[in-house]
Amino acid sequence: MKGLLSLAALAVVLLVHSSQAVYVQDGDLKFSLESVKKLKELMDENRHVNPRLVASAAKYSPCDEKDLPEEFHSVCEREDALVVFERLNLAVQDTDLCEICANAACAGCF
Repeated sequence: MKGLLSLAALAVVLLVHSSQAVYVQDGDLKFSLESVKKLKELMDENRHVNPRLVASAAKYSPCDEKDLPEEFHSVCEREDALVVFERLNLAVQDTDLCEICANAACAGCF
């Protein structure tokens, strides 16, 4: 009976551990990995629209995207928003490394 209780307790610990969210941090800003992946997707789609239109690419801001995750809306109010978005995008270039927290910008897994 005691062994069964220990096994049940271990299962609960593993379940709680596996539900821990991975997040990406830029300075004092922290965002969920899923939102940063969506940001990367939006930014990558825009870069591939028309590479000849360098002027339009320079004016692009993820803040103009209707699908931008809500947690980034406060970043859009910052003067350095584009720099923050670029750093977040770079942090998840290889999302596998972020998911196992091999990238210093990613945390939340143990």
